[in-house]
Amino acid sequence: MSEEKIWTLKSIAKELGVSNATVSNAFNRPDQLSEKRRNDILASCQKLGYSGPNKAAQSLRKGKFNIVALVLPDSVAYMVTDPVASKFVKGVSSILEKNHVNLLLFSGASENINTVSDFVDGFICYGSPRNTELIEQLRLTRKKVVTADFDIDRKASVGIDNESAAYDIAKLALHAKDDHIAVLGLRLLDTDLTCRVYDTPNLDIHCSIAHQRLIGYKRAISETGAQLLNDRVWNIPESSHHFALIAVKEALSSIPRPNVLLCMSDLIALTALQEINSMGLSIPEDIRVVGFDGIDEALRSHPPLTTIHQNSEEKGSTAAQLFIKKATHAEQIPYQIERGKSC
Repeated sequence: MSEEKIWTLKSIAKELGVSNATVSNAFNRPDQLSEKRRNDILASCQKLGYSGPNKAAQSLRKGKFNIVALVLPDSVAYMVTDPVASKFVKGVSSILEKNHVNLLLFSGASENINTVSDFVDGFICYGSPRNTELIEQLRLTRKKVVTADFDIDRKASVGIDNESAAYDIAKLALHAKDDHIAVLGLRLLDTDLTCRVYDTPNLDIHCSIAHQRLIGYKRAISETGAQLLNDRVWNIPESSHHFALIAVKEALSSIPRPNVLLCMSDLIALTALQEINSMGLSIPEDIRVVGFDGIDEALRSHPPLTTIHQNSEEKGSTAAQLFIKKATHAEQIPYQIERGKSC
């Protein structure tokens, strides 16, 4: 069996007895040829198995690829199952598709954006990558960069006021200065372990929404006159039932048992609601619980969760619009409190 011939623009033009420009025009500039001549050339190319000039080579020459890399803060497999991240991706893709731009998902667990930098028009980065080296690479790249939920001094960014949102939701949950409070945090520490947080690291506040939320919680706690004991903050490495349940069980077995749970994601809060219900405790009479994100499941929980709805899909579409428009400014998305019956 003979090996299939690999055609190039030059070799197909020679085979058809026409110039390179004529073949190129048939594919890329149809107005330069009569309809009959163009159709004849395309039919001959199809018969020989030639699909047109190399698009990658054309893109390299033009310096434009119509591809945007979406840098996710964790592995692609984890992020596409996360309801908040998937809403953001939906928002990004809806705008890029309208503008005939393709989307490349890039894992923030990877080591170097330069592996794809030569083949994309730029980057939309959702959440601060766990690999901190990527942040510096995003600062230095000459390609267009838009960040979401953190800022790297590239100016084009989108997010909500996480500190104010956390303050507002905590104020709803806190009733008295003798409240016993537990904070179920999300990625307060750079570790894959669920554990208590005794000392928070001195991180760049612009790159850590978790620490912005913790500051908001603490401000509300201080204004209420309550105290957050130094062993009542937990780090949860992923917003998932598995990791959250470890922290929830530890918190609910603490003495004195907390009567307020401030959760940095709805998935963490939903895990808490399930465990509290299984213990036969009443919500909000025995324990008040608030979440953060506004995922659909929060409205269907028992009882419905009080949470912050942060408009993740709108955040994604805004990030994509900033990229398309080559914007150099930051935009803040409004958040809403969704009042359920959990506090």
